[in-house]
Amino acid sequence: MKKKMKNLKCFLFDEDGATAIEYGLIAALVAVGVILAITFLGKENTNLHNTTAEKVKQIVQDANFN
Repeated sequence: MKKKMKNLKCFLFDEDGATAIEYGLIAALVAVGVILAITFLGKENTNLHNTTAEKVKQIVQDANFN
């Protein structure tokens, strides 16, 4: 019975698994941050591209380079 209690005590105070879980949570949080950044910057990049394309199109039309 003492051996079982000792094993249970060792199991309860073992922190090796907790470290792995913490690293997993940190990795997941970083992944969410990257996904959010790409999503928001992607929209801004699309807007910038569309604005630039419209300006170039207008310049070409004004100069009659059709």
